Amino acid sequence: MSRKFALWSIPVALLVFLLKLLAWKMTGSVALLSDALESTVNVIAAGLAYYAVRLADKPADSRHPYGHTKAEYLSAVAEGVMILIAALLVIREAVAALPNPHIEDAPMLGIGVNVIAAIINGLWAYALLRVGRRNRSPALQASARHIFTDVLTSAGVVVGVILALATGWLILDPILAILVALNILREGWHVISESVDGLMDASINSDTRAEVKRIIEQEMDGALQFHDLRARSSGAVLFAEFHLVVGCDMAVGDAHDICDRIEKALETQFPGSSFTIHLEPDTELKK
Repeated sequence: MSRKFALWSIPVALLVFLLKLLAWKMTGSVALLSDALESTVNVIAAGLAYYAVRLADKPADSRHPYGHTKAEYLSAVAEGVMILIAALLVIREAVAALPNPHIEDAPMLGIGVNVIAAIINGLWAYALLRVGRRNRSPALQASARHIFTDVLTSAGVVVGVILALATGWLILDPILAILVALNILREGWHVISESVDGLMDASINSDTRAEVKRIIEQEMDGALQFHDLRARSSGAVLFAEFHLVVGCDMAVGDAHDICDRIEKALETQFPGSSFTIHLEPDTELKK
């Protein structure tokens, strides 16, 4: 499912970019140009996300015994860098237009084209975010967040251009483009920082951790307690380990059955994930 959506993101991003480029050509608005420049990033990022999702789906091998899931974080970091570059390009165009702002004779048609592009973007971003969360895909979620920012940018640009036309203050056009660029910079930094956390094996979020603990407590009947839970995400895969304390007189086979029951329940909730359980006798608690 993730791969299919990542593939379809490429033509959708290209369509939106072409519509925004047409809107700029029809209006001459530097703010609409900034919106189109941001969409060039979407096209490149969609290709990167598709490649990353394909690579992340590859099974583990001798060189990568833990799989290839971190490829999605690399894709998201690359997308964040491109977002920053797009923002700098927008600022350059806007600053150049400040001395002589202008808008062409038929702006409303161009604005309408930009609105259509924004609607397409918004619907696709919603679909990507749902699939990305369901499949725990950092690449798809990063793309969805970026596209949602693009939609908000487009809305702001449209309102700003209409305001510039209504008041005759055409200087608002490049000023708005600069504000758009600052928002793009913020989003780019957010995407990069979250992806770097994934590459650095940051701990899972509190909701996921609480769900893991709930499943362990529900399935550990026969054991005494568990402790030292550590967990991280690598793309769509969850890696977790913890210590499970059992009575010192419990048979190895019985203890193993408890571990199997816990692992099966966790695997059902987090498919494809990996769990390591370290068994301890209760005599360890007395030390």
